Parts: sequence; C-alpha cells; structure tokens
Amino acid sequence: MAVEHPPATPGDQTRIHNIGYRSYDGPRLGRSYARRSLYSQSLRGAYGLGRSAKSKVLPMLLFAVMCVPAAIMVAVAVATKAHELPLSYTRYAIVMQAVISLYVASQAPQSVSRDLRFKTVPLYFSRPIETADYVQAKFAALASAMFVLTGAPLLVMYVGSLLAKMGFAHQTKEFAQGLVAVALLSLLFAGIGLVIAAATPRRGFGIAAVIAVMTISYGAVSTLQAIADSQGSSSAVPWIGLFSPVTLIDGVQSAFLGGTSAFPGGVGPSSGQGAVYVLVVLGLIAAAYGLLMRRYKKVGL
Repeated sequence: MAVEHPPATPGDQTRIHNIGYRSYDGPRLGRSYARRSLYSQSLRGAYGLGRSAKSKVLPMLLFAVMCVPAAIMVAVAVATKAHELPLSYTRYAIVMQAVISLYVASQAPQSVSRDLRFKTVPLYFSRPIETADYVQAKFAALASAMFVLTGAPLLVMYVGSLLAKMGFAHQTKEFAQGLVAVALLSLLFAGIGLVIAAATPRRGFGIAAVIAVMTISYGAVSTLQAIADSQGSSSAVPWIGLFSPVTLIDGVQSAFLGGTSAFPGGVGPSSGQGAVYVLVVLGLIAAAYGLLMRRYKKVGL
C-alpha cells in the first residue's frame, strides 16, 4: 500500500549549507591596481619571466643578439683608442631592425592571442578593469619590453664610450637622441604588432602576419627607393619612406635627431618632410590604439 507523505511546507524546502566560504573584508584596490598588475604581468611575460624555461629562450636570445654587437663595438673602440664609436646611436636600431621585428612578431601574439584563443578577455572585463585599462596595459607592456630591448645596447655603447674617455657632452647628446628614436620605434612597432596579433586567436598566424608586414613593407619600400634614386628621382625617395615602419623611424631621426639616413644616396627627409614623418608616426600609434579599443570592445561583449 502506498504511503502518503504530508505536503512539504515552504520552511522544509529551504536549506542553508555552510560550505566554508568567508566574505572578504580587506581593501578594494580597484582599477588602477588591476591595470598595474596586468602591465607588470605582461611585461614579465614578454621576457618569459614567471613562465616555463622554454618561454625564456627566444626573448633572452634576441636580447643577447641585440647587446653583443654593441659590446663588441665598445671593446674595439677601447682597444683602438678611437674617438668615435663605429656606429652611431641612432643607426643601431636600423641596422638591427630584423632582430627587433622578430621580437615583435614573437611577443605580440604571446601578449594577446592566448587571451583571445581561450576566451579569457570577458573574464578580465568582469572585474573592475575596462577595455581601455586592458588595451593600455598591453600596449604599454609591449612598448616597454621593446624599449628595454632597443635601449639596452645603446646603454652599453654609452658606458663604453665614457670608459674610452670620449667626449662626455657629445656622447650624452647622441645617447639621448638615440633613446628618443628607440622610444618612438618601440611605440610604433608595439602598436602595429598588437593590432595584427589581436586580429587572430592563433599565435602562429599572428607571428607570420607580423613578420610579413614588417619585412615585406621594408623590402618593398627600400626597392622602390633604390629604383627612384637610380632613375634620377631622388626627390621622391623621402616620400616613399612613409610606407614602412622602419623607414619612418629612419626619416624622423635623420631629420630631427642628428641621425645618418639609410636611404639610397644618404638623402634623408628635410625638416618639412620630417614633420610629416612625425605626424605619420604619431598618427599610426594613435590609430593602433583606436583599433585595439574597437577590437576589444567587440570581444568583451
């Protein structure tokens, strides 16, 4: 015979289970702390710090490749008692641009592609940080990592020049000019690299795309400049240089920072043309930031 149970009252249906959770009574650190933490984590990650040993190999190797030639030049200058370094501070990054491009290609996807691939971006935005905080932290972290990469060899050259008893005022001025040049380069390359890397969640595609943009644009512009110079159209050479990140930086520093241009014939842009170069560089940096903001606003929805 079936047993009838009395109807449950509302009080019988409600249970409170104590599973050990405790409320947080500490300070709420807010957006600024989260932004600084994301910046610090991303900057460390750009050199593999806090990650596996395998992740440290490539960035540390590229850092060494950037610094070793500078150390060799210093050693030669000291041994020969030279009065000038074999390569100027502003020319060093242009000569080593292949290494710099490879670093951007390897670290820009590492910075953003994993967040897109594993769909963790909305989790960031569920916390106090907003889209601008995420983009600013990632942009600043990669630009800072690149500034370390490009500024460290200049520091080696500067210290070596002082040890070789070269002119203090002259070397300090050129060193400062070189730092300004690599700061612009770091911002420009970081922006371009992050925009390309944020377009795909696959790291391999991002690496290939960044390398292609950096190398193809530089190769195409250099070829067109050489053709224009050989055809007697040297006035067109500076304008062609507006279409590659490397030649843009070359034009800015040769126009305003005392650098020697790598353009065919050694003819860099004039002061007026250099102003256009500066505007294009700043415009590209601002455009990169704007594109990243639009991209992550869509992702965070």
